[in-house]
Amino acid sequence: MTNDLKESFSPDSPPAPAALAAKVRTLSPSMTRSMQRVAEAVAGDPAGCAALTVTGLAELTGTSEATVVRTARLLGYPGYRDLRLALAGLAAHQESGRAPAVTADIAVDDPIADVVAKLAYDEQQTLADTAAGLDTVQLGAAVAAAATARRIDIYGVGASSLVGQDLAQKLARIGLIAHSHTDPHLAVTNAVQLRSGDMAIAITHSGSTGDVIEPLRVAFDRGATTVAITGRPDGPVTQYADHVLTTSTARESELRPAAMSSRTSQLLVVDCLFIGVAQRTYETAAPALAASYEALAHRHNPRTR
Repeated sequence: MTNDLKESFSPDSPPAPAALAAKVRTLSPSMTRSMQRVAEAVAGDPAGCAALTVTGLAELTGTSEATVVRTARLLGYPGYRDLRLALAGLAAHQESGRAPAVTADIAVDDPIADVVAKLAYDEQQTLADTAAGLDTVQLGAAVAAAATARRIDIYGVGASSLVGQDLAQKLARIGLIAHSHTDPHLAVTNAVQLRSGDMAIAITHSGSTGDVIEPLRVAFDRGATTVAITGRPDGPVTQYADHVLTTSTARESELRPAAMSSRTSQLLVVDCLFIGVAQRTYETAAPALAASYEALAHRHNPRTR
C-alpha cells in the first residue's frame, strides 16, 4: 500500500457515515475475498450489521474477527467499534431519506424514459460517492501546487483523455500554461522537460494504464509535482504521485462500460481542482477569463449585416 493510501484512509480521521458506501466501492477491488464479504455486508445492511458484535459479523460473513477488524481499518476506522457507530449513523441517514426508485441496470429493451431515469440516478450516485470519498487535504495540496506551477502537463488516454483536455482548456483560460497529452510518445518526451516547479497530472480510472503511468514516472523522476486522479488509490500509478485524488468506482454493465461512469467522477474532481486554482489566482484568473469571453463573444453573438 502506498504512503498516499495510508494517509488518505488514516485512522486518525475516520470517514463520515455517508462516505462508507463510497469507500467500499472504491477499495473493494483491492481487498481479499474475505474482506470483500465483510465490506459488502456492512454497505448492504448497515442497520443489521450495526447491531452485531465483531464475532457476530464474522459469523455472518463466514470470516474471522481479525478479518472484520482489518476491514474496518482499511475503510478508515480505528477499530470495529468506530465502524459500528458509522453504520448506525448511515442506517439513520438512509431511514430518514427516500429510497432510490431505480437502479442503473439498463436492459437492452428498456424504454428510453427508463434509460434516462436510470442514468440520471447513477450519475447522481457517482457524484455523491466521489464527493464523499475525495480527500480535501490532498485536493488542497494539489490546488496549491497547480496555482504556482510554471507549466502543467496532463496525461490520459481514451475517455480519460477527454477529461484531461477539459481540464487543460479550463486552466488555459485563466492564464496558466497547461497541455493535455494523449499520444504516449509525446507525453513522455514532454515529461522529460519537466522539473521542480512544474506539475504533471495523470488521469486513469484503473490506475494501471501504462501509457499514463510512464510519463508520470518520468515527471516524478524529474522533480515535478505529480498528481494521480484514479478510481484505485492502491493502483500502480500512485507510486509516482505526490497527491492522489480518488474517484468513485461505479458498477459496470453491458451497456454502460466503466469509461462512461468513470468520466463523471473524473470531471467532478477536475472541476474542483480548477475552481480551487481559480480562487487562489483570482487577481489574474478573473481578468484572463473575462478576456477569453470577450475574444469569443463575436462567435456567440454575430453582428447582423
